[in-house]
Amino acid sequence: MVELVRHSQRKRRETDKHYLSLWRHSLTLLCKSGSVRGFINNETISKGVRVMSSTRQIIIVGPPGSGKGTQADLISRELGIPHISTGNIFREAIHKDSELGATARSFVEKGELVPDHIVTALVLERIKEDDCRKGFILDGYPRNLDQALDLDRNLEISDGPLDLVLNMVVERGELVRRLTGRRVCRKCGAVYHIVFKPALVAGRCDLCGGELYQRSDDQSETVNKRLDVFEKQTGPVIGHYRRRGLVRDIDGSCSRDEVFQAIRKVLNNLK
Repeated sequence: MVELVRHSQRKRRETDKHYLSLWRHSLTLLCKSGSVRGFINNETISKGVRVMSSTRQIIIVGPPGSGKGTQADLISRELGIPHISTGNIFREAIHKDSELGATARSFVEKGELVPDHIVTALVLERIKEDDCRKGFILDGYPRNLDQALDLDRNLEISDGPLDLVLNMVVERGELVRRLTGRRVCRKCGAVYHIVFKPALVAGRCDLCGGELYQRSDDQSETVNKRLDVFEKQTGPVIGHYRRRGLVRDIDGSCSRDEVFQAIRKVLNNLK
C-alpha cells in the first residue's frame, strides 16, 4: 500500500513539472514575439514559476489546549490547503471501509493505539489526493520520532521536504486552566468554559437548562497525564525538526486573532 502511494505521488509530481515547463515555454515565446512586450519579461516569468511551483507542506504541533486545531483551520483557509488531522483521517478511512481503514478500526475498537506504520500509510494515502497539490497542514502527526523520520523519508521521495513546523508554546499552568475549565451539558451536550465561555446561570445550560458537568478527561489528574504524554512523545519530534531549522515557535497564550497574526508573519516570510 505504501509503495502504491509513493508511486502515485511521484506521478503527480512529474505531471505538475510537465505542465509547469509548458507554461514557462509558452510565456517565453509570447515575450519573444513582442505581443506582450512591456508586460511580461524574464523576471515576470521567474516570479510566476515560483508561485506556480511553490507548495506549503506544514506541520503544526502543540500540547492539548494550545489551540493548534483552531489555528490549523485558519491557516487552511488563508493558504487554500487542506487541514489534515489524524482523527479525521481515521474516521474517513473507517467510514470508507478501506483495507487500511478496516485495519485501523480493529485497533480502535479494542482501545489500542494504531501502529505507526498504519498511521503513516493512512497519512500518505491522504496527502496524495488532488486537494494536496499545493500543500497541506498536518495536525496530530507525526506524534513521535519514528513517525517523523518515516514522513521525512516519504516526502523526500515524492513531494519534497517539509517547509515549516509551527510549534504552539503555552505554559503548562495556562494549559491546565484551559482544559480543566471545560463544562458539558448532560442533556444536550453543549460545551462551555468557566472562564472563556461561562453559562449565564452557573452550572446550568443556556440552551436547555441541563446540568453542566466536568468530564473525566477534563479533570486535573487526567489533563496532567495527557500533557506528560505529549512532552514525552512529541518533544523529540520538535527537537528533530528544530535541528533542521524548520521550527518556528508561536506564543499560543494570546487571543486567537493575535496568535494567527504571528503565524501569518511567519508564513509571509517563507521563501
